Amino acid sequence: MKIAIVVSEFNKEVTSRMLSIAEEKAKKLKLKITHTCEVPGAYDMPIVVNALLQKKDVDGVVTLGAIIKGQTKHDEVIAHSTAKSLTELSLQYQKPVSLGITGPGMQERHAYARIRPVAERAVEALVKITKEIEKIK
Repeated sequence: MKIAIVVSEFNKEVTSRMLSIAEEKAKKLKLKITHTCEVPGAYDMPIVVNALLQKKDVDGVVTLGAIIKGQTKHDEVIAHSTAKSLTELSLQYQKPVSLGITGPGMQERHAYARIRPVAERAVEALVKITKEIEKIK
């Protein structure tokens, strides 16, 4: 299976570690990472994911990000908008897009605690979804 990874640069101390873990997990699962793309923030992911899903060498996309709560509800706007757009893209192209984005309402310490489980599950989800779709076809 050929995958792409899109990672947010915002909260890079968290997301760079998520990327390393996702790459490690993909290697263990014998997945080929054909593209790794960095975007400024989670909100910027859909346009890059859209471009990747059009490529023949991409069977699915892992998204990695950390949306940490600030003093406003901006984190909720970002998280909801991004999740909705990514879901729509997955349906449009009939390719899995996993949501390895933590938040909203999350404090920084929670982001650090979720690095490994979220990154690993985001990669695992692509494999599971692909297998289920193959069973249906």
